[in-house]
Amino acid sequence: MTLRLTFLGAAGTVTGSKYLLELGSRRILIDCGLFQGLKRLRERNWQPVPFDARSLDAIVLTHAHLDHTGYLPVLVREGYRGPVYCTKATRDLLALLLPDSAHLQEEEAQYANRRRYSKHSPALPLYTAADAQVALQRLHPLDWSSIATIAPGLTVRFSPAGHVLGAASVRVESDAARLLFSGDLGRDDDLLMRAPAAPVVADWLVIESTYGDRRHARIDADAELAAVINRVAERGGVMVVPSFAVGRAQLLLLLIARLKARRAIPDLPVFLNSPMATDVTRIYHAHRDEHRLTEEECTRMCTAARFVNTVEESKRLNTLSGPVIIISASGMAAGGRVLHHLKAFAPDARNLILFTGYQAAGTRGAALLGGAESIKIHGDWHPVRAEVVQLRSTSSHADCDELVAWLKSAPGAPKRVFVTHGEPAAADALRQHIRRALASTEVIVAEHGETATSDTARESPRSYARG
Repeated sequence: MTLRLTFLGAAGTVTGSKYLLELGSRRILIDCGLFQGLKRLRERNWQPVPFDARSLDAIVLTHAHLDHTGYLPVLVREGYRGPVYCTKATRDLLALLLPDSAHLQEEEAQYANRRRYSKHSPALPLYTAADAQVALQRLHPLDWSSIATIAPGLTVRFSPAGHVLGAASVRVESDAARLLFSGDLGRDDDLLMRAPAAPVVADWLVIESTYGDRRHARIDADAELAAVINRVAERGGVMVVPSFAVGRAQLLLLLIARLKARRAIPDLPVFLNSPMATDVTRIYHAHRDEHRLTEEECTRMCTAARFVNTVEESKRLNTLSGPVIIISASGMAAGGRVLHHLKAFAPDARNLILFTGYQAAGTRGAALLGGAESIKIHGDWHPVRAEVVQLRSTSSHADCDELVAWLKSAPGAPKRVFVTHGEPAAADALRQHIRRALASTEVIVAEHGETATSDTARESPRSYARG
């Protein structure tokens, strides 16, 4: 039986995760993500995928982040009518994330049409809120312990990957093949999430490499954040935090609550200007078995900030004077309400822009961390005089050592490892680390659009072919 694995995203980049798995006549899509960052990548979202959505037997999602799920409404609109398998927490998060993604796209298209800064007339969203609601109806949540038949002779099972609520590594298995997709892997000592489960035996393994070329600094997160907050508070500034609504916003709220309780920082106002992040924070209560927080810590996290819901409240934040902290989506400053806060506060040297996670190439976050003196928002250029800082202690991705240690904890080495979900330098660095650690394993950095094939997944490495 012929096995084919085609890399349709997250190859040469950290976004757009999509892997088309074909085993005989069966077709499974692992992840269904949006491309973000560089314009040439974002344009791929508007290009048709090289398969008929109606031909898929199943879609399987590793976790809820939009770079792994955000293209789902497009495939459903194009005719996919099968189940979308995910964990229960992923289902709960997507009920917030997909409608919010659609709303932001609709809002930005309307704004672009009013201000006439788009080259397209009219500017259109990639998908609508109605598309997102239809896509949510396809979700089929599974228990962690269950083994589900997703196509005749083909099963799937989830194991915890850390990273965020509901994040899973995905094992796909048949009589002929055993494949494991790492998803985004968390860290053993993550402040919120429990450590990833050890991998199972697999013939082919697809592993992320976001931080495949670096080791995380061992820094006390409380002390690092306290130093930044105290610095901006002393000069009466506003701290704007572009934050991922899932995971990072909750971690920030927890850290701020701890620091205030110890009086390590002033009792300054904190605003969470992301209705979705507010709802995500409450979901942590419902899935307490997946993270490290006690019920008391969940409550403290939920009360650490004033939640901002309406557009009018959001606009009023731009008139505030410091010291104050504003946490708002999105984490790479790619869209959403945080863009209006950056326009308001980036020009003032008293203020500070704080990033807490990975910034993909081509995003405003990457430009700001690279020292950009101005940034383009809504068609206009805005000066950047505010201090720009990135926390080094809050990553939710495993680093190169942690990725290799996870691989080595499997009961046996895979025949082949495909390195994905990383910028080219990071992916190749991880390839070299894995080659040194697993000498008998073939390690390949996947390229966008290529296909790996074999008669079965258990044949010799010589059966690998680049498509």
